[in-house]
Amino acid sequence: MNGGRQADKGGLPTPTTNPRPDDEDYLSLRSCEKDAAAAIVPEHALEVDKEAERRVLRKIDLFIIPLMWIGYGLVYYDKAILGSAVLFGMTKDLGLSVVDRTTTPPTTSTERLSWATSMFYFGMLAGLYPLTFLLQRFNIGRVLGGVVIVWGLIAMLTATVTSWRGLFAQRFFLGFVESIIPTGFMCIVSGYYTQGEQALRQSWWFSSTGGWTIIGGALNYGFAQITGGSLRRWQYIYLLAGALTVLFGCLCFVIPNSAVSAWFLSPEERVIAVERLRKGQTGVRCQVLKRSQLREAVLDLKIWLVAFVMAGAYTVNGAYWTKGDTSYTTLDSILLQFPLGAIVFIFILLTGYLSSRIHNIRLILLILCCLPVIAGCAMIWKSSWYHRAPTPVAGYTIIGFFGPVVSLIISIGMANVAGATKKSFTAAAIFVAYCVGNIVGPQLIKTQTLKRHYPELWLGLIIWYVLHTLHYALFFFHKKSEFSPSYCIVIILAIALYIHLRRENRKRDSLPQDEAERDSFAFKDLTDKENPYFRYVL
Repeated sequence: MNGGRQADKGGLPTPTTNPRPDDEDYLSLRSCEKDAAAAIVPEHALEVDKEAERRVLRKIDLFIIPLMWIGYGLVYYDKAILGSAVLFGMTKDLGLSVVDRTTTPPTTSTERLSWATSMFYFGMLAGLYPLTFLLQRFNIGRVLGGVVIVWGLIAMLTATVTSWRGLFAQRFFLGFVESIIPTGFMCIVSGYYTQGEQALRQSWWFSSTGGWTIIGGALNYGFAQITGGSLRRWQYIYLLAGALTVLFGCLCFVIPNSAVSAWFLSPEERVIAVERLRKGQTGVRCQVLKRSQLREAVLDLKIWLVAFVMAGAYTVNGAYWTKGDTSYTTLDSILLQFPLGAIVFIFILLTGYLSSRIHNIRLILLILCCLPVIAGCAMIWKSSWYHRAPTPVAGYTIIGFFGPVVSLIISIGMANVAGATKKSFTAAAIFVAYCVGNIVGPQLIKTQTLKRHYPELWLGLIIWYVLHTLHYALFFFHKKSEFSPSYCIVIILAIALYIHLRRENRKRDSLPQDEAERDSFAFKDLTDKENPYFRYVL
């Protein structure tokens, strides 16, 4: 590849090679330390026609985003239908509740149900790092397709479970295989889109949490009408979810390994798809696992701070187990999920759009989205729980603002790292924290404290989200305040992160700028710390 490559009449650079997944140059890069992009672009920058770039971006969007939206929607539906299955009799069928008749009056414990929820996330914890690195090392489509089909089969086997012990085992292995989806999607987005585009695209696939809350609610409402048949209604739900997942797994085999080998793009369009990422210095894809990048990631403060925030944000998931008033019928409970899903869906997309249009607004949006979550928790906790009380339901609904909070955390975390192995580690670390939050959340619900409105749950969530708000307010505004000692660690870390990233960007801006060197560094699979031309998103 020489420096004389020119754009053709359509604005597309003419490549000197026609890269395919089995090209000799491409395959050789799998065993070296360079980015796969080096197979089709030179070390110096190429001029790309803006209109041609927009056409390529549209093609990528139309292929990648719908698949990811469906895929993560199935993840969310699959883990969330346990709540619907409970409404349809699973608790009684599998012995998930225990009545203590030694007390007066008798008390019911749902700790088994809480642990059934948590077992999914223990499985995800076990699977995150091995499956994420497996996805980096080998062909994305083949690994995803195989693992997703296994996931679908495990989901369908839920219908055969006959005890709470069996459900625990099923939930663990389900979480293990599903762990590949969110981290894989985060890395795919970072390999196809620029830093400025990532917030919107991450929000697109993550908005499926809201979309599938509505779709899943509609499906479950239909299952609620079943009055006959040899199976319980909750068994039909899992059979459908598993079958849909198997079909999605078959689609995953067509996902290309990277933009370098994207079959839905022409050879010239692949060059544009790669070249447009040069300025951000985030790279495309490297299938070599590098110990040096792992060591750097483990010691990187910002990764762990983002993970800490994710753990707190997803503890609110435990709130979905109660809406305060228990007088609602099964059908009513399903219908109440619709406004919640709408808020999650709309505001994830809205915050993603605003982040792509307004520079450095992500942290402000995150703070604003934390406030309704705090209000919702307080409304459920402190309101009166009389028959069909509207206030707890309204509080339950606006807690849906935790969706855009999490979406923004994902975009902030992934936009601020470079290097394929480091990106894989970061994606897994963020979802390890996600699992921790989901494990902790259900354990805060103690049936014995129902009369006091589950104080451990709501107080814990409010504290976490107040910490989030303070954390990001200090991160962005860098103001001095006086708080209790429990807040001090978060404050110190937030200030340290803000100062560190701002100083790093300023230091890098003050260095002599060598455009030729910058161009050559773009696709050497360097980390954000190794590459002086990388800039952090604040």
